[in-house]
Amino acid sequence: MEDELVRRRGWLSREKFLDLLGASNLIPGPSSSELAIHIGYQRAGFAGLLVAGTCFILPAFGMVSAFAWAYVHFGHLPAISALLYGVKPVVIAVILQALWGLSRSAVKTKLLGVVALASTALAYFGLHPFLLLLAAGTAMALTKLDFQRAGITGFASSAALDRSMATPRALLAAAAASIATPVTVSSLFLVFLKIGAVVFGSGYVLLAFLRADLVAHRGWLTDAQLIDAVAVGQVTPGPVFTTATFIGYILAGMTGATVATIGIFLPAFILVAASGPIVSRIRKSKIAGAFLDGVNVASLALMAVVSWQLARASVLDVETAVLAVGSLVALLCFHVNSAWLVLGGAVIGILTGSIGL
Repeated sequence: MEDELVRRRGWLSREKFLDLLGASNLIPGPSSSELAIHIGYQRAGFAGLLVAGTCFILPAFGMVSAFAWAYVHFGHLPAISALLYGVKPVVIAVILQALWGLSRSAVKTKLLGVVALASTALAYFGLHPFLLLLAAGTAMALTKLDFQRAGITGFASSAALDRSMATPRALLAAAAASIATPVTVSSLFLVFLKIGAVVFGSGYVLLAFLRADLVAHRGWLTDAQLIDAVAVGQVTPGPVFTTATFIGYILAGMTGATVATIGIFLPAFILVAASGPIVSRIRKSKIAGAFLDGVNVASLALMAVVSWQLARASVLDVETAVLAVGSLVALLCFHVNSAWLVLGGAVIGILTGSIGL
């Protein structure tokens, strides 16, 4: 998104992009989808919110549904190991490129640099992402605390944001309280509505929620089915939360895939619609603006730690190291579109696997 919408199209500044990224990380749900929805709202209001969110989710929904159909009818997933061998090093390079570009805008002062380093250390040692964002934002806000009316008003706006998000979140969680154990279309919708309303973090956090709800508590899935669902969500383009599409299809066919997808993404639309109109007002306040600065650098710290963890599992030998470094050079020095590099990595991975290297 940073490459396409900030660098290439100039639809918004890096600073605005970072503000929206921080706002997306502060609410539950899929952050990448929420960022797309935020950008759509900034560009074209409520209609843009709906169009951007739907268009970001729809391609992944179609691809995951196709995988799910093959899984149900043929009993196994297509072989993806060779493809992933070539794609994952390229993904590491894409993340590093985004980190490089965003950090130059986010780390504006020495103090923010210190907060970024501290956040990176805390993320590495396992502090919960939401607590990390909150701590970094609070630390920066305290440096601007002056009790002037403007500051207090801005801080109140930040509190209003929390309240505006808490209300729909509480309603959505409450709606799921009466879910029945048998698989029905309505129960499937409510389960994923609840998960979409409360889950913070990456696809790995989503896995923990899905296992507790669908395997341990309701017995709707086996562990093997859940792992397959998460694998498909991770290897297809688009948000990892389309794991819900795969699970819905397994449990209730195409109708289940549709209602599960709507359920898990609906809270994102509601929360962005509630918080989007006041993001710009929050930035105008000294205290709230400092809070958002802290959240921004903490978000980058989380990205840095995740990229390190992924790199350890993705750069396995000389070939993948060359692919990662070559992709990074192509991105930073020659501004090659990242989509072409991912496609090229997939082709190299498949060819490597076919000749047994």
